Amino acid sequence: MIEQAPQRERRDHDGWPLWEVFIRPRRGLAHVHAGSVHAPDAVMALRNARDVYTRRGEGVSIWVVPSRHIVASSPDEKDPFFDPAADKVYRHPTFYVLPKEVRQM
Repeated sequence: MIEQAPQRERRDHDGWPLWEVFIRPRRGLAHVHAGSVHAPDAVMALRNARDVYTRRGEGVSIWVVPSRHIVASSPDEKDPFFDPAADKVYRHPTFYVLPKEVRQM
């Protein structure tokens, strides 16, 4: 079963919504969830995320997403949710040979 965050925004005592922060540490790598910040809008969320999560110059790109827009599967139902993929071996790249030029796989 897929869990969806409540449609109402989660807010702290100041009434600011919660934003999820994703940081790309170096060029060519994927964004990784770094944490959360509270902010009144997207611009302030970016600034707060920069100040909190990239103080030592770790990032080259930041994404902020309102938490209310995050939809996730339930860890309790991982077996039934992911089982259909296990019976289709053609979906798994186990029989492909990667060329030496391919990186980050």
